Amino acid sequence: MLFIAITTFGFITFGTVALYWLFFRPQSATAERLQEIGKVTARFSPVSGIAVEESPVAAFAEKVAAPLQKLVPPSPKEAHKLQRQLMQAGYRSPTASMIYRAIQLLSIFGLPGIVLLSCIILARPISSAILWVMLAVVAGYAIPRFVLTRIIKKRKRLITWGLADALDLMVVSIEAGLGLNAAMVRVSDELKEVHPDLSDEFELANLEMRVGRERDEALRNLAERTGVDDLRSFVAMLIQADRFGTSIAHAVRAYSDALRTRRRQRAEQAAQKAAVKLLLPLTVFLFPTLFMIALGPAVLKILDVLINN
Repeated sequence: MLFIAITTFGFITFGTVALYWLFFRPQSATAERLQEIGKVTARFSPVSGIAVEESPVAAFAEKVAAPLQKLVPPSPKEAHKLQRQLMQAGYRSPTASMIYRAIQLLSIFGLPGIVLLSCIILARPISSAILWVMLAVVAGYAIPRFVLTRIIKKRKRLITWGLADALDLMVVSIEAGLGLNAAMVRVSDELKEVHPDLSDEFELANLEMRVGRERDEALRNLAERTGVDDLRSFVAMLIQADRFGTSIAHAVRAYSDALRTRRRQRAEQAAQKAAVKLLLPLTVFLFPTLFMIALGPAVLKILDVLINN
């Protein structure tokens, strides 16, 4: 009993000290100075230089995520891939990857803890509790990735839908005498209410070119941030037209016509797939109900006759 008491006291003491060192340890003067400079720099947009107010929720999430980031630091390849996925989902904050990893780690450890506590309260057997905890670990690992993937797919679909309208408006603007940068600004202003995601991407690309970045690099960054294949092809076409000195208006018009044809073909393909996709719900839900309604009275009548005879 004495050994158990000493061991328990030691674990509790070291655990408390570790948590204090992880969350509340004092920083050095140099680290505090660098952190203040980083906060002041983060208040300004790196592209436009406009002051941006820091959200209290984001600051709190960053404070919570920092210790977890130190516990399980990501590899450079994984961090770059996660940052690209978050940018494609529309989260461009420097702390977005840290907050996502904190959410993922809390989900991995928090959901099994809740399941384990529920099993203890409900007095479940050990084998059943272990099975539920393992399922909770798998679900806690998969849920954040699934949600992020769904957000990325939804944003890509919205950008793809709005790209044809943006190209038509860009053709009109360029043929009216505007340059490519001015046409992108015009498209961004006109589509802000209808297609806000595409409007933000065009505006950001225009701001990059305005601060002195090369047009090729800004357009490639536009394709990289969105991850849409149609927009990537459009960017490659613009870069080639600009490099060889061909008419941008003619190139954009030809690509716009091809894009509308491709979008119509995708709609026809989806309509043809709908009939096949309806077979499963019809077979599982509708046909059994029709059989019960049509054959139910006859079956009951036959059973009554057999029982009476």
